[in-house]
Amino acid sequence: MSHHRSSLITRVRNLERIGHVSELAIRHGFGYFFERHNLWDLVPGRRRPALPPASGQRGRHLRELLEELGPTYVKFGQLLSTRPDLVPADIVLELVKLQDSVQPFPFEIAREVIESDLGLTLERLFVSFDTQPIAAASIGQVYRAVAPGGMEIAVKVQRPGMREQIDRDVHLFYQLADILVRRTGGELLANPVQLVDEFAQAIKREVDYRLEGRNAERFAAGLSRDEEVSVPRVMWPLSGKRVLTTEYLEGVPFSSLDPEAMSPSDRERLACTVTRLWFKMVLRDGYFHGDPHPANLLRLPDGRVGLVDFGSAGVLSVDDLEGGVRLFDGIAQRDLGEVRRSLKHLGLRWRPESDEELRDGLEELFTRYYGLTLEQVDSGELLRDMFRTLSGLRMRVPARFLLLERALMTLEGVVAFLYPGFNLFEAARPYARDLVLNRASPEALVGKATRAIREVAETVEELPGQLRRILEQTSAGELRIRFQHTGLEDLIHHLDLVTNRLVVAVITAALALASAVIVTFVDKGPHLLGLSIWGIPGFVVALFFGVWLLWAIFRSGRL
Repeated sequence: MSHHRSSLITRVRNLERIGHVSELAIRHGFGYFFERHNLWDLVPGRRRPALPPASGQRGRHLRELLEELGPTYVKFGQLLSTRPDLVPADIVLELVKLQDSVQPFPFEIAREVIESDLGLTLERLFVSFDTQPIAAASIGQVYRAVAPGGMEIAVKVQRPGMREQIDRDVHLFYQLADILVRRTGGELLANPVQLVDEFAQAIKREVDYRLEGRNAERFAAGLSRDEEVSVPRVMWPLSGKRVLTTEYLEGVPFSSLDPEAMSPSDRERLACTVTRLWFKMVLRDGYFHGDPHPANLLRLPDGRVGLVDFGSAGVLSVDDLEGGVRLFDGIAQRDLGEVRRSLKHLGLRWRPESDEELRDGLEELFTRYYGLTLEQVDSGELLRDMFRTLSGLRMRVPARFLLLERALMTLEGVVAFLYPGFNLFEAARPYARDLVLNRASPEALVGKATRAIREVAETVEELPGQLRRILEQTSAGELRIRFQHTGLEDLIHHLDLVTNRLVVAVITAALALASAVIVTFVDKGPHLLGLSIWGIPGFVVALFFGVWLLWAIFRSGRL
């Protein structure tokens, strides 16, 4: 979904919507941003800005703005909440509170979506179908039904027109991002276009229920031997792109549990099961549930834990897992060099001038937790300290690790709710140990050596051909070296603006001069007060251009 594909008509239509978004942003206290970056031409009526909200309140103002703008904006805010490397901490703390608060759509509309997607009437597809949804969110809602054969099932139906609405909103986001890139001159911490790219990819996956169904099947296969966990089976004959039907799990969401009414042993067992389940996915399978929210975890009547909602899933490669082991080895040994190398191996990037800040931040972490055993460490506090250190350096963090971070923090919150004091890292120790042992096993070492030899052999095999092509292109004068200027967009924008105004000014002056000559020296034709009226239209046009030029300069705020 590329913003370059937006038609001219779409971009013109978006201008009205951009004006609406701008007015709401000003109403929520962001007029100072428009003033700082000269964005007033986006606002109908040119309102004066309000004072900027206090630092502690700007996150709340932004959250309320996104909630008022609608579901797609809420989803974008939820993405921003996973980017502490780019978004200030006070804003992240508010954005994590964003919730889908929408009214359920009528049952008859759900019927139309189901019948259109699956090609049969509701009565032929299901034995019975409850007309009231049991859950509703911005993208879809869930109904309870009975499948042929008597199995109780959950039917997730996508909100009608959701794809089209998301397409329109994403095109608008791209247009806004382009404007911000041109106007802010790189002052923002993140590239807005790259953020919209990331959002477009994520939301596209979320609205494809077939992908969610495949995620569910992969989780079910990975956890099939775990007797304490249940993953609902996908009913593919009753599923499509906008409808996902799974086995219904009868249970109580963790969000509805009352820990005080549960025995300590029961609470500890649940916390241990959830933690073990999640770390098994991460450290053994490299494939994890990206949203272990309390509403997506169920306590089943037989004591097992049910896992639902698989729209968000993360994947870690073998290299990622090995890099993680190296990172924690470096932390355990207080080896700053190894920690820095491990972070780079994992794909994290920071500015060279931040090396000293990184060392100081890591030293502070080492000092704070030095000598403590895993049992003595508050896992939630350690996680927050680690992410705070990394975000303070404005590191560029790969998206898969941001999802891992968000999921880990969500899991920590769930476990703290169930059993305060439960230590995540202590529960993860067996899986980390297995990962280290597997990494050092003869089979793993042979596999790594085989892959390395294969890669070297392929490189050696391809090298002569690549060198020959380079030499042939050089001798034929066809070798091209491509380079790109960066940071010139703002300068080009201002040069375009200055050139356009200069052209208008020259044309205006020429028209005025020509008209003055005509009214003064032309004797033929009608005259008014002794002046030829043939020069008057030129004066009118020159006056129009002159007024327009002055208005444009005044509107820009740069006289």
